[in-house]
Amino acid sequence: MAFQGFPTGKVRLISLPVQFFTQLVPEIDHLGELKVTLYAFWYLSQVEGNFRYFTREAILADEGFVSGLADNPEEAVSVLEDSLRRAVERGTLLKVSLPDGEDLYFLNTPKGRTAVEAIRAGRWRPDGDAEPPRVYLDRPNIFRLYEENIGPLTPLIAEQLEEAAAEYPAEWIEEAFRIAIANNVRRWRYIEAILQHWRDEGRDGKAFSGDPAKDRERYLTDKFSDYYE
Repeated sequence: MAFQGFPTGKVRLISLPVQFFTQLVPEIDHLGELKVTLYAFWYLSQVEGNFRYFTREAILADEGFVSGLADNPEEAVSVLEDSLRRAVERGTLLKVSLPDGEDLYFLNTPKGRTAVEAIRAGRWRPDGDAEPPRVYLDRPNIFRLYEENIGPLTPLIAEQLEEAAAEYPAEWIEEAFRIAIANNVRRWRYIEAILQHWRDEGRDGKAFSGDPAKDRERYLTDKFSDYYE
């Protein structure tokens, strides 16, 4: 199936260092290694925390990506392992093994090197009791609306957005965002208050008119004023 092209409007971007193009691309001669290296940049751009890492199992969980490495699952796993090994040997990725046998992969950045050195010296390791870094492979539309109109996601906000996406119809969410933007109130609490009001008291007569002045008067009432400032 041919790629249908990038969508109109704002899209989420990730950054790649200049050295990726000037030093790595000329040297990488293995397609799997190139794919895994690009995937690592994308994956880690979505992970929260000071020390960002991924595991082999985390990549294997992304069936869409892994299926593009080879024609059958067994071969794909072999290609993935070989590609990770090549990226580590090249120095793009840093690999450190935990006592339980799990391998962690970091980008070869100052923070990545610091994390690997701390793990090897026994000064730090990911807390096994803590929630693992969250990466949203299938990003709900509400995430895009938030990032384009309010700002970067945090784990707490992402959790609240997921709950809202499960509770409210998509058209309600999109309309609540439109109302907030028209009123220049770029706050999730304000949008959430609108959705809760529709849920509790009904949405009839509350449709977005397209007139910011009318909608400001309608929604910046006592019921919503606490979320405006």
